[in-house]
Amino acid sequence: MNIAAIYGFVSGSTLFIGALLGIYLNVSKFASGVIMAFGSGVLISALTFDLMQNAFLYGGFYSVSIGFVCGTILFVIGDYLIDNFGGHFRKQGHGNLHVTRKSKKKIVNSGSAILLGAVLDGIPESLAIGIGLAMGKGVGLSMMVAVFLSNFPEGISGAQGMKKAGKSNAYIMSVWGITIATSVFASVLGYVFFGNASKDVISGTYSLAAGAILAMIADTMIPEAFEEGGRFVALATALGFYIAFVMSHLAI
Repeated sequence: MNIAAIYGFVSGSTLFIGALLGIYLNVSKFASGVIMAFGSGVLISALTFDLMQNAFLYGGFYSVSIGFVCGTILFVIGDYLIDNFGGHFRKQGHGNLHVTRKSKKKIVNSGSAILLGAVLDGIPESLAIGIGLAMGKGVGLSMMVAVFLSNFPEGISGAQGMKKAGKSNAYIMSVWGITIATSVFASVLGYVFFGNASKDVISGTYSLAAGAILAMIADTMIPEAFEEGGRFVALATALGFYIAFVMSHLAI
């Protein structure tokens, strides 16, 4: 359990580091987009070769399908509701796109919604880390590395987005601090409650996390990366995917 807590903390710590850079350094849009694309590639690799592959091995096609569809739908619904209460500003590019789409409607810039959105983004990843550690097959370590790398650009982007929303530096850092604490809790929860569950439950939870993570990537990370970095982000995404693939197999 202590290992799960440490893994959850380490994987989330780069949110805090990225947020500090986003607040105090003038990170260019291009650099932010490239870093975000790299993080997207890392997560896509992790959910493909770690989460979905192991989910299929544990529970088969039926459990994987149910979990993946449920995870995707739950994230999309939760993200939509949070966005409409002002949580879209937790991501820079996501916030810009949302404001453009909703320009004719009144949008409430809710601090609690931003916090809920940040937590929503981090829970599936941390659950997967905890379950992977409990299963002892290298998934926890590879997921921890993947989330560690991808959280860095998210921290930068989120800090910039919240600054645009008029949030104070103290508020921004507190959001990421609470998000990291939630990540630790979710990782421990995955380790304690799901590690000894049936194979079908483990399979469904793995694939649920994969669906939620993929929905998050498509909804926030990839659009922002392209908006900020242009076509060059394709190379950065592929590089992130390949590096995570190599690290995943070295961790086994």
